[in-house]
Amino acid sequence: MSTQGIKTVLHPVTDLTAAKAVYTALLGIEAQADSPYYVGYDAGGQHIGLVPNSGMTSPITYWEVADIQAKLAEVTAAGAKVNDEPKDVGNGRLVATFTDADGNVLGLLQDPA
Repeated sequence: MSTQGIKTVLHPVTDLTAAKAVYTALLGIEAQADSPYYVGYDAGGQHIGLVPNSGMTSPITYWEVADIQAKLAEVTAAGAKVNDEPKDVGNGRLVATFTDADGNVLGLLQDPA
């Protein structure tokens, strides 16, 4: 089963205000989501999110898939280890994370049909 590409990249930040200024300048647009716990931009067909105090140590790319459970089964059969089982993060969107053989954390994202 193929993916539909990287649709979301979440970046851990320590200073949300400072990060928002840099990403607004970089992307050349205002944030579409702006709260004390998340700032998000939709740019060029991708969603870029800034997440303060998340415990993340590096950005995580979320690959869009049609069937998150099937894709998790494929990657774990290939040697990946699941970090976070699929969970609904709002409006039926499911996300999960896994770690590849080198310790890189990758994400999967499934939107409702």
